[in-house]
Amino acid sequence: MHVIRHSEPGFDQALAGLVGGSNLLDPAIEARTREIIEAVAAEGDAALCALTRRFDGANLEPGQLAVTQAELLEASVQAGPALRRALGLAAKNIERFSRKALQRDWAARNVQGATVGEKFDPFERVGIYIPGGTAPLVSTALMTVVLARVAGCPQIVVCTPANAEGVISAPLLFAARLAGATEIYRVGGAQAIAALALGTASIAPVQRVFGPGNAYVVTAKRLLVGRVAIDLLPGPSEVLVLADDTAVPAHAAADLLAQAEHGSGHERVWLVTTSARLLTAVQRELERQLPSLTRREYIERVLTNNAWLIHVKSLDQGIELVNRLAPEHCEVLTRQPARVAARIRTAGALFLGPWSPTVLGDYVAGPSHTLPTGAPAEVLPV
Repeated sequence: MHVIRHSEPGFDQALAGLVGGSNLLDPAIEARTREIIEAVAAEGDAALCALTRRFDGANLEPGQLAVTQAELLEASVQAGPALRRALGLAAKNIERFSRKALQRDWAARNVQGATVGEKFDPFERVGIYIPGGTAPLVSTALMTVVLARVAGCPQIVVCTPANAEGVISAPLLFAARLAGATEIYRVGGAQAIAALALGTASIAPVQRVFGPGNAYVVTAKRLLVGRVAIDLLPGPSEVLVLADDTAVPAHAAADLLAQAEHGSGHERVWLVTTSARLLTAVQRELERQLPSLTRREYIERVLTNNAWLIHVKSLDQGIELVNRLAPEHCEVLTRQPARVAARIRTAGALFLGPWSPTVLGDYVAGPSHTLPTGAPAEVLPV
């Protein structure tokens, strides 16, 4: 991990190096993604099956791309009662939050006395991508599909990769069904985004695509704008912990490790603190907690390449750095965290105080965890 201290020479230059542009513009990835999109456009289901064999190892025919009702019922049984209860609780919180966030129709009179206003209509057909890979994102199914259902979308189409046997994780299938998905397809990667945008014989095109994914998924979304609307371009996950000397080192370290475990190796984690003592203690805690974690190999890659422990001169300097970095998730572990948070303008999600870890928002609290990343690439209002 990298340690940067305000008292050391080159501090400002080191900070400037952290504030880069989007990491989603790799020309090699873009070229390969274009090839995938062109294949799906030309060959439809045949390309989806060939690409699924190539990237996921599953040997599927076009008629096997769609998940059946029998499979969904079997997944509900396999998920088990404890997981079903946990997902049901999370889904209720997400639904309540989503209903509060819905845009409302309104009308008013302008200065000439004419009635003006806006009305908001749901998309008829939306596509949602749910990552699989090393850890199928069950929570993403809830975060995205529940919102689409609450918005009133009648057709909610989910694409997610299967394993080499053509099987999708039972918990993920149960979550997607519970949330309200009307169609589920075992297709992943850039080819899934192309199918949702362009349509094939098996998958009718959608009006807008939602959901996170790897660099190829995000690049496909960017390249297909104009053929389909998209939500945003979420890259590898990020968390920034802004802390003073009141923070608990073990808690701060655990939150950094939890975000680093996602699996791509490109996640970014920052500790920004006014306390030299806390920085040293967090560094020790990271080293102490890491050996016991099941996804240690993924976390180690992030800690080596994309973890920064930053000692700033003042809280004002720390807040300024947060606003420059525009982190996806920002935890405020300081005195009077609400007052500090009021000055943070660019974070995707804010978590205030010692009992609001990022994982709480990522899973059960209610807000969506599909958020903007990549510093100035995209910023949503808090």
